[in-house]
Amino acid sequence: MPKSSVRKKKIYTPPPELRPQVAAATRKPSPAWVPVTALGLIIFAIVWLVTYYLTNAWQDLGDSFLFLVKLEWGNLLIGFGAMIGALVVLSRWR
Repeated sequence: MPKSSVRKKKIYTPPPELRPQVAAATRKPSPAWVPVTALGLIIFAIVWLVTYYLTNAWQDLGDSFLFLVKLEWGNLLIGFGAMIGALVVLSRWR
């Protein structure tokens, strides 16, 4: 049986108005505060959540950690909010 002919497909090139204007190599690197802020937020969130869980197990720690008991679910919002904030900051990192 004879071999069928192979068709060559054209390579798609987007129109000039749809091409990205700025090449990735010409973009400036992110400022130094971006990774430092993200790392700080991550460490803050972990320390906050661990402190909350440890102090929640022992309710009789005195007045020094009383504010954590009063916040209740707000502690989780603060901890996970800081992690989400770190994720947002890290999305700006190049």
